Amino acid sequence: MIKFNGRRRSVGERAAVLKKIVRAIAKEHGYKIGNIDYILVNDEKILEINKQSLQHDYYTDIITFDYSKENVLEGEIYISIERVEENAKLYKELFHVELSRVVFHGILHMVGYKDKSKSESTKMRAMEKTYINQYLKAFHVEQ
Repeated sequence: MIKFNGRRRSVGERAAVLKKIVRAIAKEHGYKIGNIDYILVNDEKILEINKQSLQHDYYTDIITFDYSKENVLEGEIYISIERVEENAKLYKELFHVELSRVVFHGILHMVGYKDKSKSESTKMRAMEKTYINQYLKAFHVEQ
């Protein structure tokens, strides 16, 4: 089950399409969906989590906790809505498109994509773009 919790209004009516694509990402990579909780928070909450859990003292847009077992994806994905809003402005992107990128980014981590090196990050961005395009097609939006 995929759930959006916290500041759920940020997702709104787009939740069904986001869930459908998250399920497709899992399936395409040989995984089943168990319980995936997307928790939409503010900057202060994500900073607190980053400090306590990862010993990082900075804001971020997403933190993924992967509790998967074998081929069943389970986890918590924290997303800072404030960071998503700022990044959307910075990159001149629509908020809902930037939010979709972050939603897909979290599940891509869970299916094995990394983004620490330049080559890993390039692959991650390409995959994000693929799924963002699917997302946009669902709403008949040209980018």
